[in-house]
Amino acid sequence: MTTTLSIPLNIFFFHQIQTTPTSSNFQQPQTVTFSRRKTTLKTACSGSQENPQQHQKKQKKKKEFNTNDTDSDGEKGYDPVGFLVKRGISHKAFAQFLRERHKALKDLKDEILKRHMNFKIMASGFELLGMHRHPEHRVDYMEWAPGARYCAITADFNDWSATENCAREHYFGHDDYGYWFIILEDKLREGEEPDELYFQQYNYVDDYDKGDSGVTVEELFKKANDEYWQPGEDRYLKNHFEVPAKLYEQMFGPNGPQTIEELGDIPDAETRYKEWAAKNGPSPYAVIDEGKNYDIFNVKVDPEWHERIRALKPPIAYWLETRKGRKAWLKKYMPGIPHGSKYRVYFNTPNGPLERVPAWATYVQPELDGRQAYAIHWEPPPEDAYKWKNKSPKVPKSLRIYEAHIGISGSEPKISSFNDFTDKVLPYIKKAGYNAIQLIGVVEHKDYFTVGYRVTNFYATSSRYGTPDDFKRLVDEAHGLGLLVFMEIVHSYAAADEMVGLSLFDGSNDCFFHSGKRGQHKFWGTRMFKYGDLDVLHFLLSNLSWWIEEYQIDGYQFHSLSSMIYTHNGFASFTGDLEDNQYVDREALLYLIMANEILHVLYPNIVTIAEDATYYPGLCEPTSQGGLGFDYYVNLSAPEMWSTFLETVPDHEWSMTKIVNTLVSKKENADKMLLYAENHNQSISGRRSFAEILFGEVDEHSENYKESLLRGSSLHKMIRLITLTIGGRAYMNFMGNEFGHPKSVEFPTSSNDFSYSLANRQWDLLEKDGIHRDLFTFDKDMMKLDEKERVLSRVFPIFHHVNDSSMVISYVRGPLLFIFNFHPTESYDSYAVGVEEAGEYQLILNTDEIKYAGQGILKEDQYFQRTISRRVDGHRNCIEVQLPSRTAQVYKLKRILRI
Repeated sequence: MTTTLSIPLNIFFFHQIQTTPTSSNFQQPQTVTFSRRKTTLKTACSGSQENPQQHQKKQKKKKEFNTNDTDSDGEKGYDPVGFLVKRGISHKAFAQFLRERHKALKDLKDEILKRHMNFKIMASGFELLGMHRHPEHRVDYMEWAPGARYCAITADFNDWSATENCAREHYFGHDDYGYWFIILEDKLREGEEPDELYFQQYNYVDDYDKGDSGVTVEELFKKANDEYWQPGEDRYLKNHFEVPAKLYEQMFGPNGPQTIEELGDIPDAETRYKEWAAKNGPSPYAVIDEGKNYDIFNVKVDPEWHERIRALKPPIAYWLETRKGRKAWLKKYMPGIPHGSKYRVYFNTPNGPLERVPAWATYVQPELDGRQAYAIHWEPPPEDAYKWKNKSPKVPKSLRIYEAHIGISGSEPKISSFNDFTDKVLPYIKKAGYNAIQLIGVVEHKDYFTVGYRVTNFYATSSRYGTPDDFKRLVDEAHGLGLLVFMEIVHSYAAADEMVGLSLFDGSNDCFFHSGKRGQHKFWGTRMFKYGDLDVLHFLLSNLSWWIEEYQIDGYQFHSLSSMIYTHNGFASFTGDLEDNQYVDREALLYLIMANEILHVLYPNIVTIAEDATYYPGLCEPTSQGGLGFDYYVNLSAPEMWSTFLETVPDHEWSMTKIVNTLVSKKENADKMLLYAENHNQSISGRRSFAEILFGEVDEHSENYKESLLRGSSLHKMIRLITLTIGGRAYMNFMGNEFGHPKSVEFPTSSNDFSYSLANRQWDLLEKDGIHRDLFTFDKDMMKLDEKERVLSRVFPIFHHVNDSSMVISYVRGPLLFIFNFHPTESYDSYAVGVEEAGEYQLILNTDEIKYAGQGILKEDQYFQRTISRRVDGHRNCIEVQLPSRTAQVYKLKRILRI
């Protein structure tokens, strides 16, 4: 009998991966396996672990709270309403919604596992789709376009022919799910003969030639058979008809029928089984085996031989010896699609022919007018390809994020490049004291002035800034400096442009997006993804893995979640009432849950940040407890409050209570909060940066110049210091705002005659003495304060003094005491602030120092304060400090006194 060897998937499916895109495909070696039976993932996303006593209490409370408690379906550790119980929220309607959502999530996972071997493969579509070099001297192209009738590659190497490199419906190149497959064969050089083996493989990357060892293919196969088979075992391999002949003789005798006509009618299988069952009784397995340890053909299997075969390893080593190296490939072939080739995908659709930029293209070059674009085949020779040098740093307990846009990062009025940013800006960020960067506008997008939010090609870095290898160098150098690299990812909508994006990709209106009104953003003119479609999920989830696998990205900020999770795109009023849940898009929520689960299981050190203006319930709760699983959420109320105060509220009317309440937001989620005073929205989106508000109208020749300058610099420092130190474990600042960049960003558009004069950063201001260098010095020392004193990673602040009359705020965070005097005119000589610990406090940061553009009112002998035994602010002790107007001070408990 013949035996099928148990060969590992990465070998066995090697020839099949290109033709079966949505079934059990080629599987790379992996450390995480998602079980088919247990379809829900247990992750360590963002919640803290509970001790057994807490868990028992919550389970008891949950039973009291829930009715019809059948949510978990036996899934250990999963509670669809767990975070409601933890927060003590009793809302039956919302709890029921969470249960229904959890059931829908399980159904979705079951559907995924019917088409994919596991969730890793589901999120690794980039390994199959797009252009990929195959070891068998060819390049394979795969695309998803279910609405197309014909698919071809048109390119400069085939003179833009729509017939030379093509696939057709109902042929090898098209499957039932709408995936098209095209093979681009490498071309034989003149005088070369085709390979002897039809499956001859080449190691295209490594410069060696194992296949040129002088050993013939016949010798290798003989060595493999001699090692694997014992004498006589391979006789059925060499005599394929021995078993059928034996069976035929057993069934019909030595003189059986020789033709089909002589054979006559043979009863069908069901009739034969009924005859057998009538004689032997029904079989519980419906198999005619008479209960013996051999099959229905009575061909016995020797148990000992079977175990020996199972214990043997397949002779893969000999098979690998047939693989040749790159030198042999270069000698024999020319690439079917050369590096740097321009190409598009051509479809014939019910509405006629059309050309598109491939959806999975990794490098795209828009034409100058922006109305058309080409995909660029990026396959540099191995000696020229980028080689990684540094590993990603560990995720720190507190994040100090420097947000940047590559194009405007230079000083000159032009689009800056990846290399410019790497060489000039990265060292500055390190010097400034930040430990992470967040890049916006990196993915290829329509029109430079859109900043990067109208994404057209989700797998491509923007060619405006350089090549894919240039971006790899940027990330690698950042890692070498100890900086994490985050990206702002836009999966909440896509560009509506048909010729350069995904809209009407295959000629149909519902390929990647919803049809009708649901597929259009109500105000922005962008397209809304069809998150419930498995192939769209395949595209988006794979996109998240792509940037991590290919570019070693360390985290994502998910842009504008309210646009995708609400049917009104986040533009209706949101009261925070859980009843507003009726307007959510459940499919979008399921996508976000899947994204966080898969990311945190496959990449345990990944950081995910949610940007949602509505603070949807459970944003940063573990998915196993009914949450969405994000690590951080952005407090978007803080910059709005500061902008309102600076532009419309007189200084003496600022509310200290509102400042604290807005910055603290939801106290129970404070450790998951990312705070910033201003980010790119205040500098780019047609608005004024804080520095422009504070310094923009200051005239150095005016009578009140010094006073206005002092006010501006004081508020600039105080706003940043309280924003950094009052909230959660993450803080962010947009490029240039740390030194009070005097101008907002204005991208080149028709309204400014396409000028680049304001689409840059004035780094030269730091080279001159003055307010900007002083503000940078303060920001750098503020970053050092967190690095040295671990401010952000400490316990949540204790607020003991918030006085709207005196306009003073004071709070304690660990051994640190923070005091802010926002009053525009009142200074206090001996302002009493309560503290719990009696001892000596040292002033470690003072916004009023001369080197920070302050007045230097406090003298060195005032930098140490000793507590007074007097109850103030509910504490047993207090210190009396001098508080000049519009200043802030940070004290550290240096010595505890026992009284």
